[in-house]
Amino acid sequence: MNNKPMISGLDDGLEIPNQAWGIFLISILGLFLETLFIRWVGTEIRIFAYLQNTVLVVCFLGIGLGAFTSHRPIEIKHTLLPLTIFLFLMAIPIIRSSLGLTSEMLSVLGDLVIWFNLAEGDALTRIIYLVSGLALTYFMLVLIVDIFVPIGRILGRLLNANPNPIWAYSINIFGSILGTWAFVLLSFYYQPPFIWFLIVAVLLAVFIFWFPRDKVLNCSLLGIIIVLSWFASRTPNALDVIWSPYQKLVVLKSQDSNFGQYLINVNNVGYQAIIDLDEQHVSNNPAIFPAEFSGLSQYDLPLLFHPDPKSFLVVGAGSGNDVAGALRHQVEDIVAVEIDPAIILIGKKLHPEYPYVSAHVQLVTDDARSFFATTTKKFDVISFGLLDSHTTTALTNARLDHYVYTRESILQAKSLLNEGGIIALTFDAQRSFIIDRIERVLREVFDQPPLVFYIPHNAYGWGGVMFVTGDSVNIQQQLDQNSRLADYIQQRQDDYQIQLTNNTKIATDDWPYLYLASPKIPSLYYLLIGLMVLIFVRSYRKWQASTEISFSSTTFWHFFFLGAAFLLLEVQNISKAAVVLGNTWEVNVVIISSILGMALLANWIAYRFPNLSLSFVYMMLIAVCIGLYFVDLATFGFLPYVTKALIVGSLTSLPMLFSGIVFTRSFAVAKEKSNALGANLIGALVGALLQSVTFITGIKALLLIVAGFYMLSLLTVPELREQRALSRE
Repeated sequence: MNNKPMISGLDDGLEIPNQAWGIFLISILGLFLETLFIRWVGTEIRIFAYLQNTVLVVCFLGIGLGAFTSHRPIEIKHTLLPLTIFLFLMAIPIIRSSLGLTSEMLSVLGDLVIWFNLAEGDALTRIIYLVSGLALTYFMLVLIVDIFVPIGRILGRLLNANPNPIWAYSINIFGSILGTWAFVLLSFYYQPPFIWFLIVAVLLAVFIFWFPRDKVLNCSLLGIIIVLSWFASRTPNALDVIWSPYQKLVVLKSQDSNFGQYLINVNNVGYQAIIDLDEQHVSNNPAIFPAEFSGLSQYDLPLLFHPDPKSFLVVGAGSGNDVAGALRHQVEDIVAVEIDPAIILIGKKLHPEYPYVSAHVQLVTDDARSFFATTTKKFDVISFGLLDSHTTTALTNARLDHYVYTRESILQAKSLLNEGGIIALTFDAQRSFIIDRIERVLREVFDQPPLVFYIPHNAYGWGGVMFVTGDSVNIQQQLDQNSRLADYIQQRQDDYQIQLTNNTKIATDDWPYLYLASPKIPSLYYLLIGLMVLIFVRSYRKWQASTEISFSSTTFWHFFFLGAAFLLLEVQNISKAAVVLGNTWEVNVVIISSILGMALLANWIAYRFPNLSLSFVYMMLIAVCIGLYFVDLATFGFLPYVTKALIVGSLTSLPMLFSGIVFTRSFAVAKEKSNALGANLIGALVGALLQSVTFITGIKALLLIVAGFYMLSLLTVPELREQRALSRE
């Protein structure tokens, strides 16, 4: 470990008394701030919840350009000024709402389903929306790039100065792990952005102290950032604002007396209503609840298709409307599965029928898919509530609900039915191909067409399309015996005729894209890639990287391909682990921690065995990638959570062990550590953009692409081999 008295900067007054602590703290700050932006921007501006990699890409670009230009002056104000501007925009509610409309503006392309689209209008209107949305996106992403450049410069400067590169890189990894976990813990305890930025301010204050230039200005900006973050955490007219591990939940008093008492907004759009359908309440308010529909709400219907439901499972239980419906039907054994614990807390507190306090109800905080794989119970009726997601998992283009509607998931749900059991699935399908996709997978799994009808939005519920399947004899018998039920469904089918084409590709675990009409890259992704090129060119010139980046160097391409493969492998790991462990926030933690843990182990091996053959390491790396292509991780789904988490985390991260050894060995002999890191991050940036190929190829095919990138990194090693020979001499 090296503890030099200080690091001398160029002309920026950099004085860091301890290199190790400097690397450690800047690594924590970098990962914490990166995770913060992915979460925060995706919440307030929903288009980035669907395209989270966009924020990740510009974070990588900023740190990468900073690492490449680490020999240039470092000024903390270059981080603080754009951060202050960003927070100022988010702190003013009307501006924050206007920026949020970026999502709707970009939705006019139509080939990527985004909740609550703007009315499309004529061609000129759509072009204006699209150009405006792209311009706002460009502006916000440029601010994020600029925030991260000084952070990359500090990290690159410190790595270059440290004489023990493996030790320095290990500290960098350990700090990154702590930065990730720190944000995870804050999310676990529902902490708002004000607390996030308070921690950022503390970390930045350390570097303001180490960088005496513009100290008064920097301290003033830091104070403004703290104040603005408090305003940015508030939502006008909200009864409560909860930042759960998944999303921003805002509880509002309903302004429509005809539709529930409370509304829950998720990421600033309407998502759930808490509805009181108690028989006494309904009968006392005939103007709101027409008598002819009493007992036929979407929360009552699933139980009406079974002659004697004793056990009931609802996935996507939300604030408790479905559970309240089961209790009204005197179901004895109810299991309610909800992924977001904060929504359960809201239901316990505010639902007027108090469904979650009943002794007949077992609450399970889990992903539906994970519950399907681990439960040993059987059910008479299984209901998929309005389980539709407004967000994605971190680092992937898969939304939280994607794996719930795949063929494999429906097969698991079918296996949980008692004899004569029924499945009812309700979905707010905004496009006809989504209806067709769900109908097709249900038809294929149950070998019969499901009953399909549309439920309108009214005082009895949010509405959506309901699919009913399972024991066809029981379903038909209930329709024959209950004329009100049969007439209601017939009326729904007459009023809203659903056209099924039966030619939409069904969702599978390898291609889970429920909201995409066919296997193709949405046009919005092409536009965003073009936007990223513009941002790269602008940032490349602004931060004067032209003299630092050598695109003709094989060293650059070696680290570039390693970075691209690493990011794609991380995406693939999270996607596949979600099938086994569920799409919970803990999965991201397990996989990211496994990856960084493997990197630390790789550092130790590289240090302990410096003469280990790189040819052997590459052979193992590519063999493991190809081998994992043939491994079905879903076979481990039945194991206890901790056991399968260890197995899945280890298997999916095993390639990282070998790639980590390659990176560490190469990094140790690279002349400029900052350039190696910069090339690696630029490669990761490209890998993040390339993950859209999974829309076409499927999740598993990423492993073959990753193997190809590693082969390319092997072909660009010669320059490093020469350096190793010189170092041995």
